[in-house]
Amino acid sequence: MTGKKKFIVVVLNSLIFLAFTGLFGGIFANGQAVPQTARQALLEMFFSKTPGTFEKHLPQATRTALRKAGSTSSTSFLTGFSAMTSQLTTHGQQLQTFEAGPTLVQIEDPQTHNKFEITMERDDLLGDEDDLELSFHGSKDGETQTAGAKFGLTFTMKQEASIWRLSAISATVGVSLTDPEFLKALDTKLRPGISAAPAGDTTTLIAPNAMTAANESAAVGAVRAFNTAEISYAATFPGHGFTCTLSDLGGMGSGSGVTEHQAMLIDPRLASGRKNGYVFALTGCDGTPASRYSITAVPADPTSGIRAFCSDESAVIRFSIDGKANSCLNMGKPLQ
Repeated sequence: MTGKKKFIVVVLNSLIFLAFTGLFGGIFANGQAVPQTARQALLEMFFSKTPGTFEKHLPQATRTALRKAGSTSSTSFLTGFSAMTSQLTTHGQQLQTFEAGPTLVQIEDPQTHNKFEITMERDDLLGDEDDLELSFHGSKDGETQTAGAKFGLTFTMKQEASIWRLSAISATVGVSLTDPEFLKALDTKLRPGISAAPAGDTTTLIAPNAMTAANESAAVGAVRAFNTAEISYAATFPGHGFTCTLSDLGGMGSGSGVTEHQAMLIDPRLASGRKNGYVFALTGCDGTPASRYSITAVPADPTSGIRAFCSDESAVIRFSIDGKANSCLNMGKPLQ
């Protein structure tokens, strides 16, 4: 064999070897499943359209208890959460999930220019347990909606039989005393202003104190809590959709389980419609299932607060300086 032929044979053998190495190496590498992260499991749990995925990520003890509770209640509970994605897309909103980075979920409404984001504040992995702390943010036309109040959820995921399962959920609602919006409201309320007075009387002045500013911040936090509760309620009871009955979202401590009339999503004081000097009301539910709702928060009296707050299925919070629900719903300005 000539030197030229030997060279060609060596080159061909090398190419064949490389091709087979790449082919089978890729097959073997792809055959090794990459372990799922707790974050990926959480996203799959709440947003997968595959039946049974939500139940898959519940602890065995929880699944057993749900089955003992009866097929009807457990089925509606589980299928409700898995229907969350379809509920959002039905309302014309675009939903994206992210397996890495600071944003976990992003929901946009192109028509109203509203955006709702769930961000990852903390991801603490320690052995077979991972604490995922989430915070919620709304914006309209690029302007962030803040008012000194922050609502967060922490999901504790634990590995059980090599699967990440939801072990615990904790919620936090905080008011930052250094938030610019809170300080702005505090400064405004410490200055004398004209209060509601009898007809013809324009001389009555009030000097609201720091408590009114705290009441307003607490009211904004409560409106956010209502928005979160409404989304959970519609997902849990897809046949019903949103609810306009405050007591439907309550029922804490009743001991008789989750139903359409006691979803156990908000505390009893909020469910009563009155808390921290503000009166709350749900309206605007239409259709079956209801695809819309409105939540309003108005001061119980002039000393409780000045602004009224409102929101709806878009999760954008607005306010009106006259303290009236109708003004907020019709002409309210987004919080900045």
